[in-house]
Amino acid sequence: MAALFHFRSADFPDSPGVYLMKDERGRIIYVGKAISLRKRLASYFRGPRNLSAKTRALVARVARVDVLAATTEKEALLLEESLIKKHRPRYNVVLRDDKQYLLFRLDKTSKFPRLQITRRVTRDGALYFGPFTSAQSARETWKLLGRIFPLRKCSEKVFRNRVRPCLHHHLNQCLAPCVRQVDEEAYRELVRRVERFLSGRAESVLAELKREMNEAAEALRFEQAAVIRDRMAAIRRTVERQAVVLPGGGDLDVLGLEPVEEGLGLGVVFVRRGRVLDEQAFHFPDMSRQEAAEVLEGFLVQFYHEERFIPARIVAEQALPDLLAEVLAERRGGDVRLARPRGQAERGLLELTREVARRAAPRRSADLLAGLERRLRLGRRPVRVEGVDISHLGGTGTRAGMVVFEEGRRLPKESRHYAFPELEGSSDDYAALAAWAARRVESGPPWPDLVLVDGGRGQLAAVERAFFEAMRGMEDAPILELAAIAKGETRRAGELGDFIFRPGRKNPVDLPPGGPELLFLQSVRDAAHRFVLGGQRRSRASKALKSAVLDLPGVGPKTARLLWERFGSLEALRAATKDDLRSVPGLGDRRAEKIVEALARLG
Repeated sequence: MAALFHFRSADFPDSPGVYLMKDERGRIIYVGKAISLRKRLASYFRGPRNLSAKTRALVARVARVDVLAATTEKEALLLEESLIKKHRPRYNVVLRDDKQYLLFRLDKTSKFPRLQITRRVTRDGALYFGPFTSAQSARETWKLLGRIFPLRKCSEKVFRNRVRPCLHHHLNQCLAPCVRQVDEEAYRELVRRVERFLSGRAESVLAELKREMNEAAEALRFEQAAVIRDRMAAIRRTVERQAVVLPGGGDLDVLGLEPVEEGLGLGVVFVRRGRVLDEQAFHFPDMSRQEAAEVLEGFLVQFYHEERFIPARIVAEQALPDLLAEVLAERRGGDVRLARPRGQAERGLLELTREVARRAAPRRSADLLAGLERRLRLGRRPVRVEGVDISHLGGTGTRAGMVVFEEGRRLPKESRHYAFPELEGSSDDYAALAAWAARRVESGPPWPDLVLVDGGRGQLAAVERAFFEAMRGMEDAPILELAAIAKGETRRAGELGDFIFRPGRKNPVDLPPGGPELLFLQSVRDAAHRFVLGGQRRSRASKALKSAVLDLPGVGPKTARLLWERFGSLEALRAATKDDLRSVPGLGDRRAEKIVEALARLG
């Protein structure tokens, strides 16, 4: 297939920048950076002899090339990353599963620090340990550490307002510094032991515990000795799971590539304090060994962002640009070295990453996404699908609920509720959908590859018009694909006779009943429906509670909000004791007693 685009070198500057390759419909299908835009683009259109199969397929679809000038190569790199995240072009290396892994956070600046689980690294002076790719494994380790080292578990807000020890204290898993006199130096020693354990120095912790166990046994404190013995056994079980690979210790990540089915696999091994902590595999479709440098560079700049833990040394099988190290160092707030493996230990780790990479496989959703693209005649694979539904009760409490699916999987944390007080009493679903579309454009990327509306042709047209109006005059406006799903004649959700409509098409799309494409769209619609109904019910319950609470003596809007946040339901508030109410900031003995009496009169 001949290229649709005719390259002329005079049309492009001989300077750094970013180029955006677009197809006949104006969709961005590839974003790249270059020190010289003219030379880099010329390399695509001099003939297919030296191009990979993927690049030949890309060039054949290019109808237009836009460029954005940059002052430096670094600026071009950052701009390229931003545009790839925003548009997710089909032929780019796009890190679709860029979830935040779990880490342990130990804030030693607090008077009584706690060990908590987080997904973000911030420059706040706290210590971070991880990452854990398995949330289940991380939480099991955290629970184990909570049993071994009885640090406090509650948040700062709860810690400041607690009036009696929690259940963890009664289970001997917390010293209860919130309400009891705790020796600060003894607590600090616990914190130091947690730090040493997570830093790979578990043997020193075990030696100290063994000494304390022997002292307790000699003093005939056998129960205390048994508790220490059990803690030592739990520590040994945890340490035995982690193999020592760097006797000298140290943190590093090792990256390795390996050809796999339908593309290239990338394995990452996370080494912390000299031990293999975790590993992860990624799959990049349609990539080959020829694109190894592109895969590694694209992965590094997308994976290691400011909120992720970045080690001081990252090892890869081939040399990487110094510019990448400079960008990662800025994000880390310290030096980062990108290096080839050195010594037998690191070469062994590289082989391990290749084994991990071989386990990378195409997502099972690949066939589903290809089927949706083909049957709905979309311009690209619908990797990100957003479903929207409207709900109201007789025209009151109008809300929109949006759910997100990526690679065929639900992303619960991406779900959003939208309230429209300006539509109160209107019962107009079309107006609500139009208002949602305008709000969705305001929130910006990541843009969906497909928006699925619960409704028929009318609802679909309302959303299409609203998107068009909201994006009028918008620079680099995204091209959004739309579809609507209408229930069959019996109006039952999940009925195989559901109809799928697309803009510009009078008749429904012919999707086979019970086929994977229709079943998936139905699951998106049903998830949006459940989500918006749940949100509306919670909203009504919240209003009912706040209304009832505002009638209590001495309770204003601010206190009503605090009571709602603390108890969550009228039943829980009625069951609260005077001490429970006193834990709410701003409530003293007299007000708490009046509220308890008033709640008793309410029954």
